Amino acid sequence: MEGSGHSVKVIGHKNPDTDSICAAIAYAKLKNAVDSARRYVPCRAGLVNRESKFALDYFGVEQPRLTTDVSPQLKDVDYRLDAGVDASLSLRRGWDLLGERNADTLCVVDGENLLRGLVTIKDMATAYMDMLDEGILRKAKTPYENIVDTLNAVVLAGEVLGRVVTGNIVVGAGSGSMMEASISKGDVVIVSDRAESQLAAIEGEAGCIVVCQGAKVSKTICSLAEEHKCILLSTPYSTYVAGQMVVQAAPIGHYMVSEGLLTFSPHSPVENVTKVMAKVRYRYFPIVDESEHYLGMVSRRNLLNLEKKRLILVDHNEKGQAVDGLEESEILEIIDHHRIGAVETEGPVYFRNMPVGATCTIIYQLYKENGVVPDRAAAGLMLSAILSDTLMFRSPTCTPLDEAAARELAKLAEVDMEDYAQAMFDHGGDVSGKSPEELLRTDYKIFTGGGTRFGVGQSIFMSDKNRAAGEALLKPYLDAALQKQGVDFIFYMFTDVPTSTTEVMMAGDGAAELVERAFGAQTKDGVAVLPGVMSRKKQMIPALLSAIKAEQP
Repeated sequence: MEGSGHSVKVIGHKNPDTDSICAAIAYAKLKNAVDSARRYVPCRAGLVNRESKFALDYFGVEQPRLTTDVSPQLKDVDYRLDAGVDASLSLRRGWDLLGERNADTLCVVDGENLLRGLVTIKDMATAYMDMLDEGILRKAKTPYENIVDTLNAVVLAGEVLGRVVTGNIVVGAGSGSMMEASISKGDVVIVSDRAESQLAAIEGEAGCIVVCQGAKVSKTICSLAEEHKCILLSTPYSTYVAGQMVVQAAPIGHYMVSEGLLTFSPHSPVENVTKVMAKVRYRYFPIVDESEHYLGMVSRRNLLNLEKKRLILVDHNEKGQAVDGLEESEILEIIDHHRIGAVETEGPVYFRNMPVGATCTIIYQLYKENGVVPDRAAAGLMLSAILSDTLMFRSPTCTPLDEAAARELAKLAEVDMEDYAQAMFDHGGDVSGKSPEELLRTDYKIFTGGGTRFGVGQSIFMSDKNRAAGEALLKPYLDAALQKQGVDFIFYMFTDVPTSTTEVMMAGDGAAELVERAFGAQTKDGVAVLPGVMSRKKQMIPALLSAIKAEQP
């Protein structure tokens, strides 16, 4: 099962930017190259923006797997993989199977492995009370094959395959005339070695005759049985035992519960499954896929052996920016270049945090430290991330290490760095066809400081045309977004790379005053122009947090 111990998800923050996407892919590649004991899978916690998609397409790399919640699911549990059984299985074999599996439930499936019902030990116990119902084999449409198997019988005459019981159970006793009076067409007649009883059953048009205690049967009786299309069986059991056991030949499908089945999916959250299990009396529950194909069974005991999803966080270390369910997972590593946030771990983890412009700069250092040369695709993606996060070295977060790494990666990626950066930024800045919400979430994070919760988004533009289009698209939506997200403020940075200027659009009561205190800038129509402000991480967020704290009593 996926998530059963050897798969580790490498994942960035919600509303991922290019550094978040590319870091997940590049670091997963490195980990797979140096650690063969586990499989590292790049994932993303949100949609891929246009800039990131351009980079992925340019270097021929698939998008990371979308993972919006890492809460434990049933697929992370070692549930029972007991095979389903056919509805024609006899009660006797069903009982034996439960003993072999040390379970109390069988899942009944059809020829395509679709779940059709459940049979529990309680259902089987109830079935044995049908011993007083001489018509039970007929009502259950019992295959004669089940009778042969249940009574450990040998077929002496007649065709068994494909035939079902159409009469009642009759245990032969008394004279031939008494037998004749008690037998109807299609009955299953259990007799001793008395030839006259056997003959009376044949003449009474019995469907099956069971001769007990392995008694010899004459050739004449065998011939007559064949002639009358009557199945003739020989069992080692006594008449009494055979009469008791024959009801166990009834198929379990007759007793299974098929309505209102309570099933789970491999993707069912363990928390929800636990709550449901606490409310019902069953011990085992079937697991089916989207098409109702049976996969296995789960019990409360299985949930005790839950193995948490294992994660490596890249480009973030704050719980508020992380994928949902983080607290229920096991964090193995954190690779980041932001401030230290509030992510708690159960034990010590490898934490690599450096004051550089991009997470991929750190990851490239890890490649070199491990003696691994990235392939062209990995090099190209790491280059894209560094160019994006440092705004092609214009951002104040950019360090000499970022620029040196980018130039080395450009050679490995076989691209002209300036031309590639221009194409990537142009593609990312194109807002045509986007909805306001899509633009807002292109690169958007939520922060908390001094009891204030606020969101900050950023888009990078190389042309006035794209920037103006983005501002016109987003402005009417900000107030609605503020209410929808339940934050105190929203700030969105429209950053113009050629002029190293950011225009900040804002929403929320007091947002304009906050920006004016933070930057000493004037706002007009909900927009403030901030020359030289390029970095959300190093310039925007610290200034806003300081302004928020300054007004605290």
